[in-house]
Amino acid sequence: MSTLVSRGVGTAGGMLGGLVAGAIFKQVWKLAAGKEDAPQATSEEYGWGEILVAAAVQGAIYGMVKAAIDRSTSRSLHQATGA
Repeated sequence: MSTLVSRGVGTAGGMLGGLVAGAIFKQVWKLAAGKEDAPQATSEEYGWGEILVAAAVQGAIYGMVKAAIDRSTSRSLHQATGA
């Protein structure tokens, strides 16, 4: 039962993390680049440098948010179940 709960919480946390990370990235990109939207990898109007920097920043933010949510849910489940 605890594995099932853990998986459900992990899935919900992953979805929430994706939304939070996306919102954070959008704000960071606005501040850093002064542009409303980050470049898409398939966009012809941006060069390699800007596309790769945007992808690296987005990945770093997602990784940080995911780690924070995973850690938080793991500790909460441990405290709630003792396992």
